[in-house]
Amino acid sequence: MLELLKMEHIQKSFFGVTVLDDVSLTIGQGEIHALLGENGAGKSTLMNILSGVYSKDSGRVIFEEKELPDGSIAAAEQAGIAFVHQELNIFNDLRVYENLFLGKEYTGFLGKLEKQKMIQETEELLDEMGVNIDATELAGHLDTGKKQLLEIAKALHSKSKLIILDEPTTALNNDEIQHLFELVRNLREKGTSFIFISHKMPEIFALADHYTVLRNARYIASGLIAETTPEEVTRYMVGESFSTQDVYEKRKLGDVILKVDHISGNGFRDVSFQVRKGEILGLTGLQGAGCSDVMQAIFGQKKIESGSIAAWGQEYKTGSIHQAMKHYVGMVAANRKENSVIPDMNLVENMYISRHTIDGKNPVIQKKQELERFLDYKEKLNMKAGDPKNLIISLSGGNQQKVILARWLSTEAELLLLDNPTQGIDVGAKEEIYRLILKLAKQGKTIIINTLEIPEIKKIADRCIVFYHGKVMADLEHSKISEEKVMLYATAAIEEQIKGEKEHA
Repeated sequence: MLELLKMEHIQKSFFGVTVLDDVSLTIGQGEIHALLGENGAGKSTLMNILSGVYSKDSGRVIFEEKELPDGSIAAAEQAGIAFVHQELNIFNDLRVYENLFLGKEYTGFLGKLEKQKMIQETEELLDEMGVNIDATELAGHLDTGKKQLLEIAKALHSKSKLIILDEPTTALNNDEIQHLFELVRNLREKGTSFIFISHKMPEIFALADHYTVLRNARYIASGLIAETTPEEVTRYMVGESFSTQDVYEKRKLGDVILKVDHISGNGFRDVSFQVRKGEILGLTGLQGAGCSDVMQAIFGQKKIESGSIAAWGQEYKTGSIHQAMKHYVGMVAANRKENSVIPDMNLVENMYISRHTIDGKNPVIQKKQELERFLDYKEKLNMKAGDPKNLIISLSGGNQQKVILARWLSTEAELLLLDNPTQGIDVGAKEEIYRLILKLAKQGKTIIINTLEIPEIKKIADRCIVFYHGKVMADLEHSKISEEKVMLYATAAIEEQIKGEKEHA
């Protein structure tokens, strides 16, 4: 097989933190190459260097035997490299053909757009791809699967020789995934190469020819997919780096206080589980597996299409945050800066906003009382904060998170939903958050935490529910939680293992 791409000894740091450490990658012509690794392994950074988004600190990128200039998106595109991101770059207000020709429009006399020529060429390309999309349709009217195919059409229209697919199946149904894979295979036969970034083992083993694994910013292994197994690849991904510093403490748990019964909705299907008073339940899976969606359903942020949710034996209306709050449910949302922190408000105001949302009997804010309440929580949660009148953005990420946690504790919430609560927090602050969660559980609070970090679950959770494609794959007791086992379920590698055992039986 002819060599198309060679990335040699790539080094990259951000603000003194090494994110790629002597990483090399080789891609052949007409090859589908799976690039694997846990979140934060360095995959996206490597691809951003390849596509010219980032400049590298050292190393070489050689494409078709020519070294690419550093940090040039235009040079990468001109060479024939296209990056189809997980977050699609489609302009919804433009038509399909306009998205395809954006910046490369055909013009005639006096710069007049040659619409019919662009529409015809778009139709020919889509027909060649076997895609049923109207070239004149507004892109915003397309479903996610067709938008994904439009992104690939854009790459093909640019005569791309190497297409990077970053988690392309996250929002696709099974039929759309099969169509996408069929298209990729057909293009491979015509000589197009692909870098396929995914955590999903069944997809990797169904589609890819070769694989490369990164872990902790370093190259770990590569080889032929046909000569490895899902279990071996999983071990390469997680390694032996599991943290042994375990802060977990076993506690006596109370009665069942939350019952989730066969709920289905946008992002999850047929999910059932129960949680007991004082229990810490971890939810995990790959990005987009459905954990966050289930949390949002419990909190009333999302409606469910079927099933029911009951707290303290009382079923409550879903799709209503107010109803959830009245049932003593509070939620620390993911992406603190976007969904929780109100930057123009001070510390006290950020804390009391939720309590006063449900306190209809006493809408008047007693500033002295709220200040005393804040100072009380500041001590309880060990907040490192100065003047309570300071803006919340004056605090570190960990202390901002404590203010948000105090916001919900002040509502007297008994069930706390923590969606990726240590995101963007340094290691020391994380340990403090873990101990705080255990302390709250000892006091009788019930906590459900969603995190992509398996060591985090091992440190604090009594149980762990693993999701894959919106479905519960496993419910593991604390003693059964390990990075390797969780990843086997989170990537559906366990299904491949069972399938292999049946075939050899």
